[in-house]
Amino acid sequence: MTIRLYDLTLPGDRRMSPFCWRIKFALAHKGLDFDAVPVGFTDIPKLHDGEFKTVPILETGDIIMNESWAIAEYLDRTYTDRPAIFSSAAERATVRFFDAWYGLEIMNRLFMIYVRDIHDAAREEDKAYFRASREKRLGGQTLESFTADRTAKLPEVRHALRPLRATLANQPFVGGETPNYADFIALGGFIWVRAVATLPLFEEDDPIYAYVERGLDLFDGLARRNPGNALAA
Repeated sequence: MTIRLYDLTLPGDRRMSPFCWRIKFALAHKGLDFDAVPVGFTDIPKLHDGEFKTVPILETGDIIMNESWAIAEYLDRTYTDRPAIFSSAAERATVRFFDAWYGLEIMNRLFMIYVRDIHDAAREEDKAYFRASREKRLGGQTLESFTADRTAKLPEVRHALRPLRATLANQPFVGGETPNYADFIALGGFIWVRAVATLPLFEEDDPIYAYVERGLDLFDGLARRNPGNALAA
């Protein structure tokens, strides 16, 4: 059966959703072919009678589902003859912890720095929606005022990444010698930044920058082919 993944896309075919990237890596890890269907922010409510508010949305046969964790677990349950995304319940629980840490400590900080870049990179028909929804989330503060001091926030996010940096001092991936779903989570966030950033996130000698470069080359350069901006200065 054809696997179709609805994939948040910017002009120039930049695929930006960190949650879609998790699933694209997971599908590639399983060796499953899929069609990545480009959609913009305002296209999502038009899909499947508005059942879903976010991507990724996976469609295969009679199955239609969203939420990256649910999709990853579905892939493992369904394609048991393929490499496992989670080798054990213990690994899944540990990766869940990593996801919580990365979301709270890293993704939130990245949003504070790059939210205006996302707006500026979006399709013209999506910009009004994106601005209104995000400025509401920011308590009415404009994207411009919210990100006015974003350069000063770079040291904070770099500092918050110390646990990842320490892990990578001893191994090439969070998963060890080969990547696991924790890497797909982390790399998805950095690929999101790469798709929109007008301010480099890393210094060039940061081990995490080298880690992202390794990640871009995974699965025959799956993410390398995605257009992006410089992540290091």
